[in-house]
Amino acid sequence: MSSGIEIMVAGMGIVFLFLAMLVVSINIMSSLVHRYFPDPTLLSPVARDIKSTSDQSLIAAITVAVHQYRSKYK
Repeated sequence: MSSGIEIMVAGMGIVFLFLAMLVVSINIMSSLVHRYFPDPTLLSPVARDIKSTSDQSLIAAITVAVHQYRSKYK
């Protein structure tokens, strides 16, 4: 019985250490990505126009898809 408990405690400890190392490594990678690849803060006017045009076409496509789905499955 005691060897079973020892194996259980060892296994749980190994899993805990692995998960802790995983969390630490993910946090380190996240900070490295944010440091070396920051989000662009300012968009040029041309990029803003392209984005708004693509957003409008995306909204139109989603609206058409929802309308077709609703009319098909009434």
